[in-house]
Formats: sequence, structure tokens, C-alpha cells
Amino acid sequence: MDKEIRIHILNMELIECTQMGRLIVTNLLAFAEFERSMIVERTQTGKAIAKTKDGWKEGRPKVYTKEQLDNALVNGGNRSYKNVERLLGISKSTLIREKY
Repeated sequence: MDKEIRIHILNMELIECTQMGRLIVTNLLAFAEFERSMIVERTQTGKAIAKTKDGWKEGRPKVYTKEQLDNALVNGGNRSYKNVERLLGISKSTLIREKY
């Protein structure tokens, strides 16, 4: 709080650059850090529990199956990625990612 910052919390008085203000801000920051670490811990615990269940996959579900993408690449033939994208609705980046 070297730059004369003032914090105004709605249901509290103004916190200025005084010893008491520094104490309050330090405590608020400590609680914020504690809450963040608790969120991380709960998330990791939840993922560990989910991994023990059958059929769990991490990440986003795939929109297109392997067969759909292979079909789009094969049937696209000599067409550009943009044309295949327009015809089938599969994005250019998805087609390129699947090809390589």
C-alpha cells in the first residue's frame, strides 16, 4: 500500500494506508488465498473420485466421431478445407487437426 490506495467496502468504513488498514487488507488477502487453495483441493478430490467410476473421460466430449472425420477427409477429395467446411459444417481447424 505504498501508493496511497484506499479501499471502500460497502458495509465497512474506508480502509486507508494506515496500520489498521494494512492489517485488514492482509487478512482479506489471506482469506482469499485460503479459499483459492480450498477450491483447488475440492476440485482435485472430485476429479480423483470421478476417475474411479467407469466411463469417465477427462476433457470435453468429442463432437464428431472418428468415422465422421475420416469420411469428411476422404470424401472431401481435392476440395479445399473451406469448401468441406461449408458443405459439412466441420471447421477447418478440426479437419486439419484430424488429418495430422
